[in-house]
Amino acid sequence: MATTVRRTVLTLPAAPVGPANPLPALRPLTAVHSVDERTKRELPREMARQIGYEPLRTLLPVRVLDGYGRERTPTDVEAVVIENDRLRVTVLPGLGGRIHSLRHKPTGRELLYRNPVLQPAGFALNGAWYSGGIEWNIGATGHSTLAMAPLHTAVVPAPDGGEMVRLWEWERLRDLPFQIDLWLPADSSFLHVGVRIRNPHERPAPVYWWSNTAVEEHPGTRVIAPADEAWHYGYERTLARVPVPDYRGEDRTYPLGSEYPADYFYEIPAESRKWVAALGADGHGLVQTSTDALRGRKLFLWGSGRGGRRWQRWLTEPDTIGYAEIQAGLARTQLEHIRLEEGGELSWLECYGPLAADPGTAHGANWPAVCAEVESRLAAVLPRRAVDDAYAAWRPCADSEPVRMLATGSGWGALEVLRGRYTLPGTPFDASALGEEQAPWQALLATGVYPAPRKVTPPGPTLVSPHWRDMLETAPADPLTEYHLGVAQWHAGDLAQAVRSWERGLELAPSRWPLLRALAVADTEGGHGERAADRYLAAFDDLCQERRDDGESWTAATAALGREAIGALLAAGRTAEARTVWSRLRPAVQRRGRFQLIHTRLLLAEGRRDEARAVFDAGFEAADLREGGQELTELWARLTDEPLPEAYDFRIRPPEPSGGAREPRR
Repeated sequence: MATTVRRTVLTLPAAPVGPANPLPALRPLTAVHSVDERTKRELPREMARQIGYEPLRTLLPVRVLDGYGRERTPTDVEAVVIENDRLRVTVLPGLGGRIHSLRHKPTGRELLYRNPVLQPAGFALNGAWYSGGIEWNIGATGHSTLAMAPLHTAVVPAPDGGEMVRLWEWERLRDLPFQIDLWLPADSSFLHVGVRIRNPHERPAPVYWWSNTAVEEHPGTRVIAPADEAWHYGYERTLARVPVPDYRGEDRTYPLGSEYPADYFYEIPAESRKWVAALGADGHGLVQTSTDALRGRKLFLWGSGRGGRRWQRWLTEPDTIGYAEIQAGLARTQLEHIRLEEGGELSWLECYGPLAADPGTAHGANWPAVCAEVESRLAAVLPRRAVDDAYAAWRPCADSEPVRMLATGSGWGALEVLRGRYTLPGTPFDASALGEEQAPWQALLATGVYPAPRKVTPPGPTLVSPHWRDMLETAPADPLTEYHLGVAQWHAGDLAQAVRSWERGLELAPSRWPLLRALAVADTEGGHGERAADRYLAAFDDLCQERRDDGESWTAATAALGREAIGALLAAGRTAEARTVWSRLRPAVQRRGRFQLIHTRLLLAEGRRDEARAVFDAGFEAADLREGGQELTELWARLTDEPLPEAYDFRIRPPEPSGGAREPRR
């Protein structure tokens, strides 16, 4: 059959993502990945340079998504299906363009781990993320801020004269447009994925890309890549070169053979073909390969330990198969960002499809023979030259304009194109996508004035790139403009000037709480805990007086500010004032799992240990737990010497006394 593209709807149990947190993300949600200088001196020069290149300081201008819960209901999800007589590919444009399913029709095999639910969890750089399928990670080290976001999606002409699906958006952490072309040739068992990232600015930009594929994890699943060494990154923040496949007495190519979660970035020789495969006990599975520009390959495994299995259940539902991840990136490791020159672009082609190898050889102890078997089988079904030729055939089509729109992304790209007058063939950011969030910035661009809101509401998002910061600096200095200017200055690293802007805005501001909260964050970062607590308390008081209703935006602002204020007040030892903040939260907010965890801390600070223990005994689920976080473990240890209940056991770190390396961060 000829390749077809059609729209459909999936119905999946899903927890809603909820509203964005209206407080600007002045700090990352987790510590920035780094290594110490001693370790850096021992690394290959290129790796060391790229690790130090433009690490992420804040999430600005992106907003945090932390308003989701754990209650799932049947939900319709828009999907696009690309199909020929060999593969059926299901894509979710509204969820980062993720490939939800890759089914091999002749055998009926699902080649991916297909999550049966959509359960947000706190894994993305900006919070909400979900597991499964193939996701596209762009921007900075970690899961993309676009994991739960809609992408522009359209049908465009394919290199073979048929149809392919294009996904595109404006990535806001690095201010770069990108596109993903999904092409399924009529006679192919391999999905072809053409990726292009462009830098339309007159300055270099850091680039990060990792394609992340979840595969089912069985006792016989083995992950194979053409490398006999890998780089391991641990919580001790060191990169260590380790042997493949055996490391510390375990064959790390079997995800369930390790007890604890781990990252392994394969050291593939420069001249070797770039691929990674996950094969079952019968020798069948998925292989991913690419043109050489996508040089990195990685295995992430949750391991067989109690904490890793708990995380698996947390991300899906009990009694479902687990998963491991095989990934491909532009650099050796995920600690690195590469430089894209002004006016430049990066592009490559990836291929995903089924592979069958001799099971005896693929699961043998002779590692060179294992790699040779898989590579020979890959060469037989998809030669290296065929991938290069497919890339050459796709490249002229990358500029083809959309023929039929399937879905619409955000309006931020349209705003940037309007401002910069960029010409971006193939990825139209149409003005029709401009919406309410872009409106005040469109007005600033047209008039030089950031407009006052028509109604009292929490401030909208702040744009922070240099050209918008320049416009804010020359706009009339009203309080709201000073607020946004301070956020942009903070993002640029000019912290002292940001504080001065916020203090100027505070003098005449009718709405004081956004400025007070920003100043409280600055005080916290500067080590002024008491002053931060004062400002947080004043900010929360002002917000409670100003909020107009129980609508989504006000509830989100109250919950977010209350959470930060209680934390600052407890850190300053001001327990009674923390209790007053708690008492003014809406009952529905207090009942959320995250706030039950906060209440436990508050009760402990008040000396009410039995009541704090009762919160644990009654049971709660803090939906936005961060991977590797220790807060549940630490709170339980303050309550009792009893073993940590399984429901709260998310520990994925080997015991310190063992002397073993702790697990790496993803």
